Amino acid sequence: MAAEAPVWPSELFTDLDRNGPIPLYFQVAQRLEEGIRSGILQPGSRLENEISIAKNLSVSRPTIRRAIQEVVDKGLLVRRRGVGTQVVQSHVTRNVELTSFYNDLKNANLEPRTRVIEHRLLAANSAIAEKLGVDPGDEILLIRRLRSTGDVPVSILENHLPPSLADVTREELETGGLYDALRARGVVLKIANQTIGARRAVGDESELLDVDEGGPLLTVERIVLDNAGQVIEVGNHCYRPDMYNFETTLVAR
Repeated sequence: MAAEAPVWPSELFTDLDRNGPIPLYFQVAQRLEEGIRSGILQPGSRLENEISIAKNLSVSRPTIRRAIQEVVDKGLLVRRRGVGTQVVQSHVTRNVELTSFYNDLKNANLEPRTRVIEHRLLAANSAIAEKLGVDPGDEILLIRRLRSTGDVPVSILENHLPPSLADVTREELETGGLYDALRARGVVLKIANQTIGARRAVGDESELLDVDEGGPLLTVERIVLDNAGQVIEVGNHCYRPDMYNFETTLVAR
């Protein structure tokens, strides 16, 4: 994915006080934060490099480096190798509930988009067969999708469906969520066993998610059962950690 041209909102820095008691790095950091929070610097915008910024503002490069780090530490900017410093995209916060990621994004007005990477029938290996509760060699459906919000990739979703649900179409998945397609077939989602973890990106994940090669990803393995206790989906998903987090409530006992 080609990076956009770098930006620098020079109008935010016309009144820097170079003789007062407030350090220049702090003033620059405050104005950067103001530009991000006000929308002058849009999510995903890439800043000019430190040398150019220092020259534009007639300050030292260490001053700019420290100012940027202040804003990075607040979670408003992110440094990415090979890309530079970018304004953090809108973060997706998801409750740990049995919901559709597509619908979660839609309900949050985050413009979900789906690209179906794989959609094919295959013989279940022993590991997947055991999780789905089918026999090894049974024909199941493999689905692999790239889920984005707007033009920004957020997650890769890989799902295995049992033979009874192998008729879910590519078209349904491109225009809606998997759970909507299952409900349209009369499936009643009841419960899920879910494991949340982390690992490094492998294979084509770095390219698809536009992250550093081998960079960290959040992961979720989910096994979903219907109201009859039948497994209807095994999912293995990975997410960009700068775009996604889980939220849950803990109750003392």
